[in-house]
Amino acid sequence: MPSTLEQLSPTRVKLTIDLPFEDLQPAIDAAYTDIAQQVNIPGFRKGKVPARLIDQRFGRGLVLQEAINSILPEAYGEAVQTHDLRPLGQPDIDISELNDGTNVLFTAEVDVRPDFEIADIAGVEVEVPVAAVSDEDVNERVELLRERFATLTEVDRPAETGDVVVLNLTASQDGKVLPEAEASEVSYKIGSGGFVDGLDEAVVGLSAGDKATFTSTLVGGPNRGEEAEIEVEIVKVQSQDLPDVDDEFAQLVSEFDTAEEMLADLRDNLERLARIDQANKARESVLAKLIKATEFELPEALITAEQESRRQSIEQQLSAAGLTIEQYLDEAEDEDAQTPEEFWADINNRVVEGLRSQIILDKYAEDAELQVGQSELTELIFAKAQQNGTSPEQELQHMMEHDHAAEWMGEVRRGKALGELVAAAKIIDAEGNEIDLSRLNNDGTVSEPADDEADEAPAAAEEAADQTAETEQAPAEEAKPAAKKRTSKKAEAADEQAPAEDEKPAPKKRTTKKAEADKAEPVE
Repeated sequence: MPSTLEQLSPTRVKLTIDLPFEDLQPAIDAAYTDIAQQVNIPGFRKGKVPARLIDQRFGRGLVLQEAINSILPEAYGEAVQTHDLRPLGQPDIDISELNDGTNVLFTAEVDVRPDFEIADIAGVEVEVPVAAVSDEDVNERVELLRERFATLTEVDRPAETGDVVVLNLTASQDGKVLPEAEASEVSYKIGSGGFVDGLDEAVVGLSAGDKATFTSTLVGGPNRGEEAEIEVEIVKVQSQDLPDVDDEFAQLVSEFDTAEEMLADLRDNLERLARIDQANKARESVLAKLIKATEFELPEALITAEQESRRQSIEQQLSAAGLTIEQYLDEAEDEDAQTPEEFWADINNRVVEGLRSQIILDKYAEDAELQVGQSELTELIFAKAQQNGTSPEQELQHMMEHDHAAEWMGEVRRGKALGELVAAAKIIDAEGNEIDLSRLNNDGTVSEPADDEADEAPAAAEEAADQTAETEQAPAEEAKPAAKKRTSKKAEAADEQAPAEDEKPAPKKRTTKKAEADKAEPVE
């Protein structure tokens, strides 16, 4: 069906579509059939009501309206393809002419991706942290494991720093107990922090049955941020006996027979995480430089809608956590914003950067004709399952039920585009060493070429690409990644996962001022 294009602005177009009645007639026939199935007219069986009687009873306009509404999506989609547009939102459609028996003329205004050139990133230099693991890092993980499997022994003496005490807490204001600020038989390691300020000083030196009172600021509940009198009662005092790091300990907490093997694997896991973090920093830096160097307009309506959606999402999360924005900013130690105005301005800027990055990566993927294979989509499904604590089958079902296939494939495609852009840049660490991320796997391991393949790598590149393309067409069952080696059967200390490169958590409820803040950033 004929259509014309009018460029209203760099980011908005107007399509005028001329729909001949011969193209509309099948939809008109279907509309008559559908209406005949829904109405009851004496003397006619259901579904057998003549078209002329439907026109008399309900009007020809009703039939045409139903027919036009059913064919509009197809007509609009055909016009979008004809003019090679990349819509960035839903169209505003208006029927300008309806000539019964001849044609229907309608217009569709829609925001579209503007034409622009992606900045050349080749040779651009970005700096990333050194992917180094110290003995102190390994020892810190070992101490976490030792504390997790420590033995607690009740003792009859005053509490000392390092002891684990069981205590009752009661908060009051003006002599009145606050019902939602009470806690019974809570275990707490003295010196670890994590409760209210002043607790450590109050309990050191107390024995079972002793009580103490101190003033502190409440960190939870409806009285969050208010000062209160805190009474603490010691129920029991327990010494914490840490196990020795020997072969028996290694067998208890891991799949290894010796402590040496366990420590080596802990270090290996930390090095993997360091390399993943280094790669993520490289992607973030390259993308930031690319966004800054590539200029194009964004539709204002798209920006406004996305910013409002992000604000509502964050406000819902804060409300679920029982926090106001002011309370969140007071508790979030790694949040730069000092006021709600600064916070929302920062969020709005992040939304714009997220939209720009998505558009740039989508364009690069199209220009480079990047394809997404079944194996890559399967890997994403496995990654989402691991991140969400679900099974791959559940994630696959969710994708099918909510029609996320195209969206998820877009995620993979943008990831491939960013990978190629990062490969074109020069990555150096803080010590000036050039970093090659081309052989870094998703789990942080590094693939090394065989000696006899190293010299042939350039010549084999095209063949490898062809083999990859063939592999991407393999069924999902054949593309499942192998199970990863776990350091510990019971402990999770060494099984941390790197954050998704384009997603960071929104604000979550904090327990104390010293607890780690969950910073809200835009999801891209």
